[in-house]
Amino acid sequence: MKKTIFSGIQPSGTITLGNYIGALKQFVELQEDYNCYFCIVDEHAITVQQDRLELRKNIRSLAALYVAVGLDPSKATLFIQSEVPAHAQAGWMLQCVAYIGELERMTQFKDKSAGKEAVSAGLLTYPPLMAADILLYGTDLVPVGEDQKQHLELTRDLAERFNKKYNDIFTIPEVRIPKEGARIMSLQEPTKKMSKSDPNQKSFITLLDSPKQIEKKIKSAVTDSDGVVKFDKQNKPGVSNLLSIYSALEGIPVAELEAQFEGKGYGDFKQAVADVVVKHLAPVQKRYNELIDSEELDRILDEGAEKARFTASKTLKKMENAMGLGRKRK
Repeated sequence: MKKTIFSGIQPSGTITLGNYIGALKQFVELQEDYNCYFCIVDEHAITVQQDRLELRKNIRSLAALYVAVGLDPSKATLFIQSEVPAHAQAGWMLQCVAYIGELERMTQFKDKSAGKEAVSAGLLTYPPLMAADILLYGTDLVPVGEDQKQHLELTRDLAERFNKKYNDIFTIPEVRIPKEGARIMSLQEPTKKMSKSDPNQKSFITLLDSPKQIEKKIKSAVTDSDGVVKFDKQNKPGVSNLLSIYSALEGIPVAELEAQFEGKGYGDFKQAVADVVVKHLAPVQKRYNELIDSEELDRILDEGAEKARFTASKTLKKMENAMGLGRKRK
């Protein structure tokens, strides 16, 4: 039987080239060998205040991008978290199993609440909701970056605590740190990760940037003054980052690229990187534009929500029976 993978992404603006190379490209490969649930976690997004129209737009846009990059609804279940009520219900039940002390120790809570007077209670209690997202589907593996590892440890703790206290119903999920994909860095500060929250628009490429924008951003990418195309993260982080992007998209080893650009200047090299990025994003953007206002996207999300509700509600019933909630149901 295929193992189950769950992954959730927050709908907060457009996906960057870094997210695509580091995560989404791998999701497309995973759907061939695993039973995959890909969730747009809009309930997590409201732990900080959102503009309602902007949030709706971002949710739909993320769903269209998921499909446009190659996720196949016949192989993977794609759905919106708030359209499966079991998430919020199971999240509450797991809050009742979690301890305040362990939630307060979460690094992300400490970072996001530091120096603020009014902190949303959701910011403190969202790890149990994240645990519910994962545990409702009998998830075996969760592909996460280093920043979410602590939350996954807590998910495992809550699952084990629930199993011990009530009934052995949860699969204990394993962390799946993505295989050593290229970690794509900022085009303007190549020692830090590419991020859509960077105030400098030139530092990141989004999947929906126009060919002109992509070319402009890559041509203004920070490099160095010695004019040699060589991979050396320590001394040449900017050039190394552009080599990583080219290599990840084209599947060409970095050593081959170094040989290809030997004796050529940064102008030629940057133009070649820009051409590769534009070429790869063209079909993604074409498919995105077909989907964004289509009934096809609504149908995909309706079917995904139905499949997710079917599985999640079975786990929820087991949880309710185990905790003694409501009337005993078969």
